[in-house]
Amino acid sequence: MDSESHKSTATKLVYMANQIAAFFHTQPKDEAVAGVADHINHFWEPRMREQFFAILEQEDNGFDPLVVEAAKHIRKPVPA
Repeated sequence: MDSESHKSTATKLVYMANQIAAFFHTQPKDEAVAGVADHINHFWEPRMREQFFAILEQEDNGFDPLVVEAAKHIRKPVPA
């Protein structure tokens, strides 16, 4: 994957994660964190979660703070 495609994919994943967080922001924090993590765990394939964690390691990753908090509860994919 070239760097432009990777950037585009990363931008889309950040956008999608932040959209999920936006939906859950109306709920109490504990429920919101669990909701974001649950959604990503159930609907994102391992490759997407792998990219998610790579983006998360970047200092200015663009993730909503709720996504960052939920990351502690998101399953890391098992390396092949």
